[in-house]
Amino acid sequence: MSTAFATDLATVSTAPLHRRIDGVTALTLALVTFEIGWVLIGLGHEWAYPGIGWIPVVTIAALAAYACWKVSVRLDLAAATRRFWRSLALACAVLTVGEVSNMHDALGGPEPSQYISPFTLGLLLIVVLIMMWAMLRLPVWQRTRGDWTRFGLDAGVLLITCAGLLSSLWLHTGGEWTRQNLAMLAVCALAMVGVIAIVKVTFAGTGRLDRHALHILSAGVALAAASGALSPIFVDRPYLTTSFLAGPVAGLATVIAAARQIRAAGIPVAVRRPGQRFSVLPYVAVASMTAMLLAGEIDDGPEELTVALSVAAITALVVIRQISALRDNGWLLATVDANLSQLQEYQTELDHQISHDALTGIANRERFAEQVTARLATGEPFHVAMLDLDDFKVINDRMGHSTGDALLRTVSRRLRDGLRPQDVVARQGGDEFTLLLPGLDDEAAAQLLREVLGRVQEPLSLSGSDLAPRVSIGVTAARSGDTPEELVRRADVAMYAAKNNGGGRCTWFDPIMDQLADADAKLAADLRQAITRDELFLLYQPIVELPHGRLAGVEALVRWRHPEQGLVSPATFIPLAERNGYIIELGRWILREAVRQATEWEQTYGENAPEKVSVNISARQLREPGFVEEVAELLRTSGINPHRLVAEVTETAVLGTGEAIEAVRDLHALGLRIALDDFGTGQSSLSLLVDCPVKVLKVDKSFVDGVTGSSAQAVIVDGLIGITEGLQIEAVAEGVETADQAYRLHKMGYRLAQGFHFARPMAGSDIELLLTVPDHQKVRQA
Repeated sequence: MSTAFATDLATVSTAPLHRRIDGVTALTLALVTFEIGWVLIGLGHEWAYPGIGWIPVVTIAALAAYACWKVSVRLDLAAATRRFWRSLALACAVLTVGEVSNMHDALGGPEPSQYISPFTLGLLLIVVLIMMWAMLRLPVWQRTRGDWTRFGLDAGVLLITCAGLLSSLWLHTGGEWTRQNLAMLAVCALAMVGVIAIVKVTFAGTGRLDRHALHILSAGVALAAASGALSPIFVDRPYLTTSFLAGPVAGLATVIAAARQIRAAGIPVAVRRPGQRFSVLPYVAVASMTAMLLAGEIDDGPEELTVALSVAAITALVVIRQISALRDNGWLLATVDANLSQLQEYQTELDHQISHDALTGIANRERFAEQVTARLATGEPFHVAMLDLDDFKVINDRMGHSTGDALLRTVSRRLRDGLRPQDVVARQGGDEFTLLLPGLDDEAAAQLLREVLGRVQEPLSLSGSDLAPRVSIGVTAARSGDTPEELVRRADVAMYAAKNNGGGRCTWFDPIMDQLADADAKLAADLRQAITRDELFLLYQPIVELPHGRLAGVEALVRWRHPEQGLVSPATFIPLAERNGYIIELGRWILREAVRQATEWEQTYGENAPEKVSVNISARQLREPGFVEEVAELLRTSGINPHRLVAEVTETAVLGTGEAIEAVRDLHALGLRIALDDFGTGQSSLSLLVDCPVKVLKVDKSFVDGVTGSSAQAVIVDGLIGITEGLQIEAVAEGVETADQAYRLHKMGYRLAQGFHFARPMAGSDIELLLTVPDHQKVRQA
């Protein structure tokens, strides 16, 4: 215990002046230094004014009470800790009164004395009781049976040692209980307080109570009690008393302990692992009893003295050997502790990995759910938002996964920087992020999300390319009875509403969205049954040659006749199939049905059959493992000439050098012709016409609409025909609705077109009628 006291004193003396010591501690230390000097000089010099020696004793007790009171009013400490220091403040206040009473006892007579009145002893007893009550009310650790056994042994050693010393002192003074002996009883009572303090240092541990502060308190009380052993030295010096040492030492320890507790107020209490701790108490007891034995044998003759010295020497060697073994054990325990510390670090890192996203370093889905659950338990208002990158798959496929990962990291960093410290941002998976925004009303949350939207969508450069990311955000407010899953679901519904409205915006959840989502869910369920119920069918829109309108090919288009809703628009069920993944099965059925029809035409009409049957292939199909093998098997079993099939893909499906473009190349290797559909409507790149084995370029209707005027669209349409001719690619103008458009396209150089001007999509049987008409299967002349 004294080691902790000395260590803290050394820290106080070596720390920088601006922070190492406060005014109360400095004054207390000065008074203790004065008092020790007063006692040392008084051993060889009789003081003419003994009352001066009492002034520091009383002052130090008062300073200790003040220091403890300052700690007890700290609001950053736990209630149990404040209560403990409040009790110590009361004990020190009573001790101050007791020291004043003791001073009156010593100086109240005609001559200075060491007399202690019953009133003073009563006050000291009250101090003891308050301290014991304060100690006993401290929270305690769970201890093992071995811990309790060691405590019992230490307490027994201390009691036997105190009893031995007291008996020796009592016999030394003639075996009579004088007032001086009664004073020694009070000192022994304080020694018991030291025992209680030592026990509580071993067993206490919660409530942000600093353990080093308890060590210092214990050491101070124990040293104060031990100073009673100096009473024989003061017997013939009535102007001195052990109170001159006991009071200042205990007071200084209390002041330093209070200062230590204030410095540690904001520091989390480290978890203390149960284990054996080195105690100097048994060795102090052995040394004390050995010294008493030697002192008693000095006058008994050389034989007894020799035996006593031998016993003392053997005891000292045994103690030294045991201390050496304990040091070795301490080294081993320190090694184990170091390994355990490295294992808690690993555990901390593992906990972080479990609760955080490996790519971006932000919270993951599980951690976000925990945070939302905790926030729901408080009942305080908050919002949950779902954020999704628009066209992320296009960026991923076009620029590679490493660029896509870099974009996700950039977005997560921008989200963290744009949110408040109390907000939570997490990655749900893929390119979806969730936000938890506590303590905001709807207007403030909307303003914050607008700022986030602007920050995330700022242009950036990745892999040498300039990007302008666009995001869609859905947001909802927490309501009573919500769960984390429900909040994320509502935010997700609102986010998809934002996407359906063009993306790049923030949309709030509205209950009507659930009705629409339910309708979509029912429609999606019906769509999954549409094939088995024979509700799907194909129509074929003719592709004609300009200007005479001869049938050059057809494009297969899927239609759905719902048993309740009638004909459902492809603009409704195709995006629905894309979202729920059913597009794979739907696309497989369309391809098989188109190949079946094309094979039938080829077998029936031979050379008069449509030269080209175009089938739309979705981006999901191109990325589906085994898709090309399925097509190869279909070609083998049908026996159709692969050159009659045209795989129509959108430019967004094959941007870049990912899986999709590899699948397109493999389809071309099978003999299919590749058509690039809706060219110009997405992130058009002329490099696609080189990287991708394109044989047909379909110019989108949005450009054809302006071909009759002097618009920019007309310039683009005119320019594209030159490019396709140079690359030996067929150009097909889509969406031709008027004779004027057909005429202008022909004048520009277009030789293939399709649209309502020539024919609407029709059943396969109607196509067969066209195949049988004269004049080379003319549909309509341009």
